[in-house]
Amino acid sequence: MRVIKVGTRQSALALTQTGQVIHELERLCEEYNLPFTFETHKIVTKGDRILDVTLSKVGGKGLFVKEIEQALLDQTIDMAVHSMKDMPWELPEGLIIGAIPKRVDSRDVLIMKCGTSLDDLPPGAKVGTSSLRRASQLQALRKDLVIEPVRGNIDTRIKKLETEGFDAVVLAAAGLHRMNWEDRITCYLPKEVCIPAVGQGALAIECRGEDQELLALLTKYHHEETALHVRAERAFLGKLNGGCQIPIGAYAERDEESGVLKLTGLVGAPEGDPILIAAMYGEDPEQLGNAVADKLLEAGADQILDRLRG
Repeated sequence: MRVIKVGTRQSALALTQTGQVIHELERLCEEYNLPFTFETHKIVTKGDRILDVTLSKVGGKGLFVKEIEQALLDQTIDMAVHSMKDMPWELPEGLIIGAIPKRVDSRDVLIMKCGTSLDDLPPGAKVGTSSLRRASQLQALRKDLVIEPVRGNIDTRIKKLETEGFDAVVLAAAGLHRMNWEDRITCYLPKEVCIPAVGQGALAIECRGEDQELLALLTKYHHEETALHVRAERAFLGKLNGGCQIPIGAYAERDEESGVLKLTGLVGAPEGDPILIAAMYGEDPEQLGNAVADKLLEAGADQILDRLRG
C-alpha cells in the first residue's frame, strides 16, 4: 500500500478542498481496487506569510504555490491541491497538472452589510478586495466606490464587514460553496459584470511528471471539459504574461447554440479606465487563448501592461 503525501496550504478553505479531493480519490481507489492511501501535509507559502501588503505589491508569480512545488521537486510530497487561479502559466520543469476536477461556480460574489445588490451600495461605500481585477471592474461600474485592500482567509475578510467598517467584500463563489457557506452570499456578480480570474472555480492537482503510477489514478479524476476551458484561459494568461500585479480576467464556456468554445478576456487599468474586453470563438483552446490575447494587445492592452509593470 503506497501512501500518497498531499501538499496543501493550511487555510481552512485549502484544507477543506484538499479533503474533498482526497475523498474522491479514495472513492476511485476503492472502485478500481488501487493500493493507495493519502495523508495531508500543510505548507506555508509566501502569500500566506505576508498579509499586511496587497498581492499586487508583494510581487512575483506563484505566491501561493512555490513552496508547495518545491516540496514536490524535493519529493517530500507526491501531489498538491491548488486553486487553479493561483497557478502561474509556467510550471517548474518536471512538474505537471495531473488532473483538473470538474469546476464549480466561477463567479465573484458580494457579501454586504446591507442591501441585496451592487446597486444598493450607497455612494462612497467602502468595498474590500485584494484583487486588482475585481477593483478595476468595480471602479468601471461605480467610480464612487472606495475600494480598499483586504487580505486573510474567507472568514477573516467577512468579519471585516463589522470590525473595519466595510460595506461589502468581494469573494469567489467557489470558496464559499466549498465551505458550505452559500448562505453568507448577498448576490452573485454575473460574468458579464465582473469577469472572473483565469481558472477561478477550478482546482489543479499537481504532481511529478515521472510518477506514472499516481498519474494513472489522477486520469480517472480528470474532467476533460473543465480542462478545455481552463486551457483556453491559461493560454490567454500566458500570452499576456500575467500575474497578481495586473487586472486580467478570462472565462471560457460552450456556446449554447453552436457548441463551439467561447473565450472572453479582459485587461484593465486598476482605476477602471480603460477596460478592454474581447470575446472570440474557436475549437483549439490554446489557439483561442492566444487569439483573444492578441486582439486585446492590438486594442492597446500592451500599453496598460507596460505601465503596470513599470
